[in-house]
Order: sequence, then C-alpha cells, then structure tokens
Amino acid sequence: MSDSAPSGPTIAPGPTSQKYRALPDQQLTTMPPGVPYIIGNEAAERFSFYGMRAVLTVFMTKYLMDRSGHLAVMGNDEAGAWSHMFVSAVYFLPILGALLSDGVLGKFRTIFYLSIVYCFGHFSLALDDTRLGLFLGLLLISFGAGGIKPCVSANVGDQFGQGNKHLLPRVFSWFYFSINVGSFVSIWVCPMLLDDPRFGPHYAFGLPGVFMVIATIVFWLGRKKFVHVRPGGLGFVREAVSREGRSAIGQLFLIYLFVAIFWALWDQSAGIEWTLQAEHLNLNFLGIKFLAAQVSDANAILILLFIPLFSYGVYPLIDRIFPLTPLRKIGIGLFVMAIAFAIVWWLQVRIDGGQTPNVGWQLLAYVFLTASETMVSITGLEFSYTQAPPKMKSAIMAVWLLVVSLGNLFTAFMHSLVPTLKPLGLNLENAGWFQFFTLLMLGAAVIYIFVARWYRGKTYIQGEESAELATAETLSS
Repeated sequence: MSDSAPSGPTIAPGPTSQKYRALPDQQLTTMPPGVPYIIGNEAAERFSFYGMRAVLTVFMTKYLMDRSGHLAVMGNDEAGAWSHMFVSAVYFLPILGALLSDGVLGKFRTIFYLSIVYCFGHFSLALDDTRLGLFLGLLLISFGAGGIKPCVSANVGDQFGQGNKHLLPRVFSWFYFSINVGSFVSIWVCPMLLDDPRFGPHYAFGLPGVFMVIATIVFWLGRKKFVHVRPGGLGFVREAVSREGRSAIGQLFLIYLFVAIFWALWDQSAGIEWTLQAEHLNLNFLGIKFLAAQVSDANAILILLFIPLFSYGVYPLIDRIFPLTPLRKIGIGLFVMAIAFAIVWWLQVRIDGGQTPNVGWQLLAYVFLTASETMVSITGLEFSYTQAPPKMKSAIMAVWLLVVSLGNLFTAFMHSLVPTLKPLGLNLENAGWFQFFTLLMLGAAVIYIFVARWYRGKTYIQGEESAELATAETLSS
C-alpha cells in the first residue's frame, strides 16, 4: 500500500444505496464511524468461538449424554476426530461465505444472516447434551463461523477510502487485538464453568451463545454506520477469471506458500508439540507452578502486549533505519519464527540427553513466536485485503484462511511420514522433528527474500477508480 496519490482522479464521497453508503467517503481522514461496531462484534464473536472450542473435547469425553439421560461419552480418539472435522469445516466454509458475500448478498447481509445461524448452533450445544445436539450445534457453528470469517475482515477494509487508507494497518491491529481479548478471556472462563458442578455444560456452552447474540446485535446496531459495498453478481465471477483476477490470485499464491509454512510451525505451539515438550520441562518459573497445558497461554498474553508495542514502537523505530513494507514485515517474521523453533530444538536436544530444562526457555521461544505472529499474521491479513480486486475481497480473505489449513495438513502429512523415513536414515522423532522444521523455516525465509523482490501486485482501495502498482519496494508500512 502506497501513501502516494493514486494514478486516477480522486473520487468524491461515495454514492449511497437506498439506505446505506455503497462506497467509503474519500475525503474522510479519521477512523470510519463503523469501526467500533466491527471491533466490538469481533471481540464478542471470538469469545463465543474460542470459549465453545475450549470445552468441546472435554465435554465429549466426560459429559456427553444419551437420549435417556445417561452418560454416553466418547473415547479420546473419537472425540479428537469430531474436533478435527469441526475445525476443518470451519476453515473450509469461508469459501461459501465469500461466494455469498462477493457474488450474491454482500458482506453485511452475509455476516448478519450467518451470525443468526451461528447463535442457533451455540444454543443447540447448550440445550441438548446428546450426540444429536452436538452434531447439529457443530454443523450450524461451522456454517456460521466459517461463513463469516472472510467477510468480517474484508468488511473492515471496505470502510476505508483514499483519505484514511493510511489508518488500515492500525485498525487491523485493533481487529487482531479484539480477537485475542475475546479468546483469552473465554478460554479462561468457560472451562471453569464446565468443571463447576453448579453450572456444567449448559452454562459452559450457553455463555458463548449469549456472547454470539451480543456480537450479532452490536453488528446490527452499526448498520447505518457501515459502508455496504454491493455484491458483484456475475461481475464477481468475471473478475475472478479475468486477467487481473488471475494475476492477483497468482501473485498472492506465491506469498501464501511461505505463509503456509509459517502456520505449519505456529500451530505446533497451540497445545500440541510444544505442550508435549513442556511435560518434560521443569515447570516452576519465577515462583509460579505451571501446568504443561497452561504454558501456551503466554502467546495470548504476549500478543496483546506486542500489537501496540510493534504498531507504535518497534515498526516506527525500524522504519527510520530500514523502510518497512508489508512484504518486508512478513519476511522478517519468517526469520523470527525460525529463531523460536531453534530454541525448542535446543531444548529437545537437552531433554533427549536426560536433562530437565526450565520452562523459562520455552517461554522465551513464545516471545519470538508471538513476535513472528505479529509480523506475519496481522500484516498478511491487511496485505491480502489491499491486494484483492474490489469484487474479490471476501474471496481472497477465504483463500488466506485456507492457508492455515494447508499448513496444518503439511504438518499432519509429516507426522505420517515419521515411521517411513526413519529406516531411510531421516529421524524426525524428538529433536529431529524440531530440527527439520527449524531448517525448513530458515530455508523458506531465505527463498522468500528473492520471491518477494519479484512481487508485482496491485493495491486496491474501495472507491478508487484505479489501482496502484504494488511491489516489495513501493508497498508502504
């Protein structure tokens, strides 16, 4: 995104539809009036999703009932399969949301209608603790959460025009901040409700449902403040297959390959490989006795600190010495992720040698991992929006979400190869696993430097008649 004037003429304040503005005010230089409603909606929606997800597997293995009111719980493997299928659906269905949003309904109606579906899903879980309630609840939440995912982030960018587009990085940081506030609080509270005999699963699932209702109401209250970009209809399809559309997708796909590797590493810290490593660490640190599963909470706390720290401190400081662009932020973040994994690799070498290192070293790795997330994930979200043609905003957001799935599929594939590769002399167990991913990330980061230099996308802001050439050198921070 460039701060220079566009090559085309400046557009007057956008036209309105029968009720709502269809294009952003190009003269507005401050935050758009709809932003507080979007941020509030996102915080409440993320509370609902992560709170439900935090108690889902435990509910299936300890609290699930049959129709006669007797316990009929799942085994760990069956519960895990249900959980992974649910998450897979949530990250696949953004495609549907993007098609509805960009092609038929527009972002506001897509988000509002699917949010109502989302609410019914939560209350199905809260009111019916049998497999029928579980299946129906997860199905509805998959359509709701997955369907609105690409639309919500794209709707943020739609509110900005030529006069205030320089505020996009800041508002996407607020957006990401709201996600982590909502998730951090709910992950702490909902398991407590589930474990307390006075409340149990009805309240543990009901509270996220209440917050989803709040999220829907907050979003509806902002309807007169939002820019309502009209759906493209057949124009959406034409733009997707046009030379410009194919070019945008192709250019972004090259960047997304490296971001997929980033997610393949990042998700190992979220209760999986890093947590398994923590079970072999000395969990006493600064007078606090951690549980292995609690160590990953460091990421949620650090991201809340790092978003303002990087936006208002680190980025401006680096920018004085080395001009930062979105592509350069992503590149630096990839190298920082390699550092994070080098630390856990070193820890695993010591564990394999019979030592019990202190958990403080893994907490240090979380510092680097969270710094990497700040530079790659937040920046990538904003970058994806600005590089998408006007009628493909939600579609590109959907592709961005599918990158997370691609990274996790790669990690799962590597797990399946461990027994096959060991007889061939490639040991990916224990320290060998972290060594492989450290070197993979480092190699990918080096290759990214050269690929990013050849990036030739375009920056699109809603309401502008022309797009700006976007390269590694011209994209501003």
